[in-house]
Amino acid sequence: MALILNIETATKNCSVSIAKDGKTIACKEIAEQNFSHAEKLHVFIEELLKENNLKFNALKAVAVSQGPGSYTGLRIGVSSAKGLCYALSIPMIAIDTLELLARKISVKNGVIIPMIDARRMEVYSAIFNVDYIKTRAVEAEIIDENSYSEINEIIHLVGDGIAKFKDVLSDNKFVYHMDEVYPSANEMSFLSFEKYKKSDFVDVAYFEPYYLKDFMMSK
Repeated sequence: MALILNIETATKNCSVSIAKDGKTIACKEIAEQNFSHAEKLHVFIEELLKENNLKFNALKAVAVSQGPGSYTGLRIGVSSAKGLCYALSIPMIAIDTLELLARKISVKNGVIIPMIDARRMEVYSAIFNVDYIKTRAVEAEIIDENSYSEINEIIHLVGDGIAKFKDVLSDNKFVYHMDEVYPSANEMSFLSFEKYKKSDFVDVAYFEPYYLKDFMMSK
C-alpha cells in the first residue's frame, strides 16, 4: 500500500490530498484571491492526516505540483514538500501543473489547452491530446486573434486564464470549459502513484519549481 501526500499551490488554489494506491481518499482546498497558502497549507496537511487517523510516518512519498504558476505559491509548496521529505526520509515526486489542469476535463475529440493566468493577455499554456499526452511544450504566451490559427481541430480551453479571451478567440472551434477552475491535488493522485511505481523521483536537494518567467511582484 502506497500512501502519498499531494501538494498543489501553483495558483491561488491551496490544495492538498492524500491518496492510497493512486486514488484520493481525502482532499482539502481553498482558492482565495489573497493567496493564503502560507497560512493554510500545513493546517490542511495536519487536518487531513488527523481526520484519516494517519501519522506522518505512514507516508511513502510527497508529490508537489512543479509549475508553471505563481512564484510565491510554488516556493511555498516545494519548500513544504522538501521539508517533509527530508524529515521523513521519503522521496519527492514532481507533477506537471498544466497536465493537472488539463485533466479537469474529459473530451473525445480535438485538443486540450489548459491556461493559467499570467496577467494581462498572457497565459502559461501547453497543448495536450485527448489522452493527456503533451503535444506542445509549456509556454508563456500572449494571446491574440491569430493564436492557434494553425490548429484545425476543436480546441478545448480550461483554466483561470481563459475567461478574458472569449472575445478574442471567438471562432467556433474554441470550446470554453470551467473558466474558474484551478489545478487541484485531487488530480495528482493517479499521476503521483504512476511515478511512484516507476521510482520517478526528483532530487530533494536540487529540485526547483518550473517558474517559466522571472519573479514579478503581485498586483
